[in-house]
Amino acid sequence: MGNALTQKILITLGFLFAYRVLAYIPVPGVDLDVIKSFFDQNSNNGLGLANMFSGGAVKRFSIISLGIMPYITASIVMELLAATFPALGQMKKERDGMQKYMQIIRYFTIFITVVQAIGVSIGLRSMGSGGQGAIMIDQTTFTILATFSMLTGTMLLMWIGEQITQKGIGNGISLIIFAGIVSGIPAGISNTVASVNAGTMNFLSVLAIAAIMLITILAIIYVELGERRVPISYSRKTIMQNQNKRVMNYIPVRVNISGVIPPIFASAVLMFPLTMLQASTNSTVTAIADVLAPGGIVFNVATFLMIIFFAFFYASIQFNAKDIADNLKRQGGFIPGVRPGEHTREFLNEVASRLTVTGAIYLAVISTFPFIFINGLGASFYFGGTAVLIIVQVALDTMRKIEAQRTMNQYEVLGNVGL
Repeated sequence: MGNALTQKILITLGFLFAYRVLAYIPVPGVDLDVIKSFFDQNSNNGLGLANMFSGGAVKRFSIISLGIMPYITASIVMELLAATFPALGQMKKERDGMQKYMQIIRYFTIFITVVQAIGVSIGLRSMGSGGQGAIMIDQTTFTILATFSMLTGTMLLMWIGEQITQKGIGNGISLIIFAGIVSGIPAGISNTVASVNAGTMNFLSVLAIAAIMLITILAIIYVELGERRVPISYSRKTIMQNQNKRVMNYIPVRVNISGVIPPIFASAVLMFPLTMLQASTNSTVTAIADVLAPGGIVFNVATFLMIIFFAFFYASIQFNAKDIADNLKRQGGFIPGVRPGEHTREFLNEVASRLTVTGAIYLAVISTFPFIFINGLGASFYFGGTAVLIIVQVALDTMRKIEAQRTMNQYEVLGNVGL
């Protein structure tokens, strides 16, 4: 393993360690016992989902308890705006414009974090027993302290994610979510063993849960590695020019073009308004929050539909048939039986659209059904296909990047010795 690769892996691990340390730094002025007790009673619903994504930071009411979701929500809004307004989309494609684009996302992240932090601070008043709930100091003072603490935590997370992407291995934001989910696995196993020993969970239920988990993992791996290979032919002139180079003779189009982004986007979009609704003491607003409560029918249906929407939306951004068709034409390549140019673009769009239908339904089913089944079996922890999907996707993506880095290092070594 090359020194450059080793250094990148160590940098990534160092930043992820810093992330885990931040998860244990609580916001000042809260009764952690009240919060822990509350989350122990709601570990297998949507609050468990939020706690899972944050790596247990929500249960500890850490300064990073809002996690990376405000940043993801800001990115969603900017992606939608870039797709709607051509000027913003053009800004994203330019190097200087991309810096401005990212800066706007950061400012919007600050705004979302402040709004959510204030909502959570107010909502803590009704948690636990007593007039002050989980808050042990003056409400106004606590709101100010909590807002600045959580804003600092979210900004640190955003910075850590960007540093991992630039200097480490893999996508920083995805790895942060990955690390948070994986960190909760030992606690989930421990809780299950304790439930079986206490007699609150049947051993057959544990076997059924394990079977559902295994089927979910195998289904995700099978689909994620699946792709449609569109054959390509090249003119004789192109082959002669590139006879010493490997010319790809197919275009790989993945079944799940949009990747893990749709479930993350859907979770971020749904959790944001719920945070605001739960902060209200109005009976009507509280009733709406109860109807939209994570784990309920309305929440699962909304999650299912939003994942399908984001799958189509993000696939249209990820897969640019026009650029692929133009590049093929310039390189002297063509799809057998399809004319170069506009006809190639239409053909590739049709292929991508058919695959996206399958991929979107797969994402929606994987993200909702395993949770419904396992929750019905009385699991004492949150388990959803989204978590497994993120773990598998991030693991596969990181391994591909490590392999690519190793290959690049080998080429550099061969170049240095003159081979």
